[in-house]
Amino acid sequence: MATIADVAGVAGVSASTVSYVLSGKRAISAATRARVEKAIGELGYRPHAGARALASRRTGVVALVVPLHQGADLGVVMQFVRAVVTTARAREHDVLLLTQEEAAGLERVTSASLVDGLVVLDIASDDPRVQVLAGLGRPTVLVGVPREPRGLSCVDFDFAGAARSAVAHLAALGHRRIGLVGATPSSVRRRAGYADRLREGFLAAAGEVGAAAASAPCAATTAGVRSCLAALHRQLPDPTALLVHNEAALPHLLAVLAEEGRQVPGDLSLVRIGAPGAVTRPLTGLDVPTDEIGRAAVEMLLEQVDGPRVPEVRLLSSPVVDRASTAPPP
Repeated sequence: MATIADVAGVAGVSASTVSYVLSGKRAISAATRARVEKAIGELGYRPHAGARALASRRTGVVALVVPLHQGADLGVVMQFVRAVVTTARAREHDVLLLTQEEAAGLERVTSASLVDGLVVLDIASDDPRVQVLAGLGRPTVLVGVPREPRGLSCVDFDFAGAARSAVAHLAALGHRRIGLVGATPSSVRRRAGYADRLREGFLAAAGEVGAAAASAPCAATTAGVRSCLAALHRQLPDPTALLVHNEAALPHLLAVLAEEGRQVPGDLSLVRIGAPGAVTRPLTGLDVPTDEIGRAAVEMLLEQVDGPRVPEVRLLSSPVVDRASTAPPP
């Protein structure tokens, strides 16, 4: 492997001159620069990553903050992680994964200049990390939209808009009693932003079309599904349709309905909102574009690394795809 001394020997200059050509810290004549660059090309020399970082004040690393909460759907989480990592690598950046939620980790990697910026997943509606991140003054993109972004850029799926589209689809079929099988109880308790926004959009949309609506969290177990359905029935007897926003609970829900002899969509219509590929049976619904969100988060972050950008909130959407799990009410 060629060294800086090898480049200097071929170019007929000192090693410090090669260093200045690479760093741009001193003016070098065009002729000398050309000899050095020619030698670099002939030898296939690549500057050490640390030297490049010192010269550019960049590390070529982005931090991906993924708190692994209890009950998190790791399959869905990994879709986001994969999208962030593959996009970062395509832009010649590595990814440092942080799985703790505490602010100390955020402060450590930024104060030590270990990363060029941060992509932060799973933002709660009132997330205490947002104030910390805003105070760090480093390029940051939130995957999620808190109630107070504090000048940070955000990208996410339009969960409220998706709920409205789902309710509109069901209302057009004649449904006026619709239940929401919501996120896990732990997600609801910690005020996960996606869960709050979808529930709020669902209730607002139901009110606008004159439909009776009920919502309940759902643990991703058979017992959790039974408890959720019982809670929905207490609030809203005999719903004719369910909107399901809980990928991990879906297999259990379908199994419970089959045990009860309830046909989909003959007895009960189902619409799902979730990551693609989460269930084996095709269900009418809206796919959360995890790849697009992860890609957009990295692109927005690297734009900030290149220079100041006006903060933005970018919400992606997807259409309702009819996969034959909805029909007019019985």
